[in-house]
Amino acid sequence: MTTLQEDRDTEELKALAEEAGRDLEDASALEILRWAVDTFGKGFCVTSSMEDAVVAHLASRVLKGVDVVFLDTGYHFPETIGTRDAVEAVMDVNVITLTPRQTVAEQDAEYGPKLHDRDPDLCCALRKVRPLEEGLAGYTAWATGLRRDESPTRADTPVVGWDEKRRKVKISPIARWTQDDVDTYLTEHGVLSNPLLTDGYASVGCAPCTRRVLEGEDARAGRWAGRAKTECGLHG
Repeated sequence: MTTLQEDRDTEELKALAEEAGRDLEDASALEILRWAVDTFGKGFCVTSSMEDAVVAHLASRVLKGVDVVFLDTGYHFPETIGTRDAVEAVMDVNVITLTPRQTVAEQDAEYGPKLHDRDPDLCCALRKVRPLEEGLAGYTAWATGLRRDESPTRADTPVVGWDEKRRKVKISPIARWTQDDVDTYLTEHGVLSNPLLTDGYASVGCAPCTRRVLEGEDARAGRWAGRAKTECGLHG
C-alpha cells in the first residue's frame, strides 16, 4: 500500500517527466541525457539489449561509469553476449547483467520445453519483464534505445515520458533518430554493434524468436514473425 506522500511524489515525478518530454522534444540526444543525469544522478541507468551500444556510449559521454543494465534471458545469440562482453571491456560504463529467477532448464521443468513457441507472452514476462522490474527497483529513471521509425507501435515514443507500469521516468534520447543517424554515429565514434546486424537481422532479440528481415519489411518484422505479437512487454 502506498502512502499519501508516495502518491504525491509519484505525481510530481510524472509531471516532471511530461514537462521534460515537451521541453526536450527538439533537444539533441546528449542534451536529453545531460538533463537526465543532472536530474537523477545515480538514480539513472541505461538499459541495453546489446543490439548496439549507441545509447550506452552517449550516456558515458555525460556520466562516466554509467550503469548499463542488460537482460540475459538465457536465449540470446552468442553474438549478443559477445557484444555485451566487448562493451564492458572497452567502454567507460558499468554493465549490470540481470537474469531471470529460473534458468531455462528450470523453466522447462515447470512449464514444459519451448514455452516461447507455445506462450511467448508468458516467456517474455518470466525472462524479461519481471527481471527488469526487479533490476530497476533502485532507479528513478531509465533510458532506452527506442526509436519512432522502428515500427508503428513506437511512432509516438516521447523523448522523456512516464513509465506508468514501473512508476519511473523513461527516457528515449534517440527517439527522433533514423537508422541513418544510428549508422552515422556508429561510424563516427567507432561504437560497437551486434555483428548480426550485418547478417540480415534488423532487430536482435532472443534467438528462438528472431529471424532475418526480408526486403521492404520494417526493422521489427523479424521478431515473433508470423504472430500478432510485436513487443516483449518491456515497453508497454
